[in-house]
Amino acid sequence: MGEEEGLDEVIPTCFPDLCLGDIMSSGNDQQSEALSKPTFSEEQASALAESVFGLKVSKVQPLPSYDDQNFHVYVSKTKNGPTEYVLKISNTKASKNPDLIEVQNHIIMFLKAAGFPTSSVCRTEGDNTASLVSIDSGSEIKSYLVRLLTYLPGRPIAEIPISPQLLYEIGKLAAKLDKTLQKFHHPKLSSLHRKNFIWNLKNVALLEKYLYVLGQNRNREIVEHVIHLFKEEVTPKLSHFRE
Repeated sequence: MGEEEGLDEVIPTCFPDLCLGDIMSSGNDQQSEALSKPTFSEEQASALAESVFGLKVSKVQPLPSYDDQNFHVYVSKTKNGPTEYVLKISNTKASKNPDLIEVQNHIIMFLKAAGFPTSSVCRTEGDNTASLVSIDSGSEIKSYLVRLLTYLPGRPIAEIPISPQLLYEIGKLAAKLDKTLQKFHHPKLSSLHRKNFIWNLKNVALLEKYLYVLGQNRNREIVEHVIHLFKEEVTPKLSHFRE
């Protein structure tokens, strides 16, 4: 991709002792998804942060992730720059859609400029917002989109006592966020509309295939009821709602 796309392209790449082994596999139903998830070690992540973003890494720790891979990156102290970052490595499927990552980065920058407490998108050594890195795994070459954000300290809401005031502040922030994003425009915004994307709230019905993990209990009954109501009451009206 060219400079206009905000993406470096590094093909192929194989650092010493950095070639990936076989990508993880799981059950038959989830094997394709599992095969696409990156499995970089902390040493590999450190090498990427240094080679792609020019950081002098002092420590790397893994962060939770679903189908991508995230690392908490610590760097040696600098006079006027951050010392903590998040290195995000997209799975092979998402890495084939650089427009999606570009739009996400622009949304983060848009919200940052609007005064929201978001991370900052970091530039690569090639002065772009992401880099497509290809790794020779021995049997094939796999490509991953890599980007870097400043680390945003904080505590998950699940770890702190909930109060009416806190819930009010969360709702207020969500409303402000929604109102602000109505002003966001990008020529590739349509890349966000992924069919059957399970994290899209209008695809609630897709969760039916995962009900089995709840077993037979009251929680399953509640979830089944919510999905039923969504299909009956919400789905027929989706076209009338603003996204």
